[in-house]
Amino acid sequence: MNAIFTEKPNIIIVDDHLIFRQGLRSIITAEDIANVIGEASNGIEFINLLSHLKPDLVLMDIEMPHMNGLDATEKALEIMPDLKIIAFSMFSDEEYYYKMIDRGVKGFILKTSGINELENAIQNVMMGDSYFSNELLRKIINNYGRSANSKPTVHDNLTIREIEVLQQICLGLSTEEIAEKLFISPKTVKSHKSNLLEKTVCKNTPALILYAIKNKLVEI
Repeated sequence: MNAIFTEKPNIIIVDDHLIFRQGLRSIITAEDIANVIGEASNGIEFINLLSHLKPDLVLMDIEMPHMNGLDATEKALEIMPDLKIIAFSMFSDEEYYYKMIDRGVKGFILKTSGINELENAIQNVMMGDSYFSNELLRKIINNYGRSANSKPTVHDNLTIREIEVLQQICLGLSTEEIAEKLFISPKTVKSHKSNLLEKTVCKNTPALILYAIKNKLVEI
């Protein structure tokens, strides 16, 4: 079973729509998911908050005025390298996925997602895993399937076990859950993850997920 992050994380909500921020704060507070310690309407405001606030996690919009989520994520992680960031996404934001992942985002969730998915995303990311909305994964898979330039480029040196581990990662399973399902130890799963990152030249787990989709190694 996936371990539960029992301590409520301190989070900042960054989005340029006041109603959305207020609504999200109310829901998170009412459901006792996290402590909302700050809000910002753009990246500049958010970076300024980091001078006196120390969040564990940030819920970050991608498209914002003055400083967007891409630049805000990059600057924030220069200040706080261990900060965890989940990007809010609309279906139209797909062009930013790789860029956000490259800058260090740990998860993506649709703005239209329900509270249960938001809670799962926060739990997964706080436990050190990544999170992708299943709806987003389906869209990415469909788009790659329709693309004329979506020919798989899978590395021949991926082992069967590594591909199995990669597929489970794409399904959102934690290290412990993958170990239980594949009848191997969590340490072995971590070793496979490390090998996958090296062989695919991916920087992090979200990048691995997109790699698996692009190379048709997973179906959602």
